[in-house]
Amino acid sequence: VQLQASGGGLVQAGDSLTLSCAVSGRIYSSYTMAWFRQAPRKEREFLASITWTDGTTLYADSVKGRFSISRDVAKNTVYLHIPSLKTEDTAVYYCATKPGVTNRSWYGYHYRGQGTQVTVSS
Repeated sequence: VQLQASGGGLVQAGDSLTLSCAVSGRIYSSYTMAWFRQAPRKEREFLASITWTDGTTLYADSVKGRFSISRDVAKNTVYLHIPSLKTEDTAVYYCATKPGVTNRSWYGYHYRGQGTQVTVSS
């Protein structure tokens, strides 16, 4: 299983962005997909997760009500929509997947992708 995150870039505060995570290889319905981010000089943090089977979502308190995670099973792709970007959203955004339920630790995921850089200018 390989994951490829894309959609990042240099944006202005207030803009919206949708990141994509394309998954290649065999994904089972029991898998959970997750997004993380790592800002400069900070630890990697869990943002959101979604189950392949029924789309059940879970969000970190820091982004709940603002970020939105979704999936397209036919395209084997997971998305993270970020509206009204803030400078503090500047980070490298990563996706990952694992069998079973959400794990809020990056190292709890069997398959982890390379990140996509999001830079928000004021």
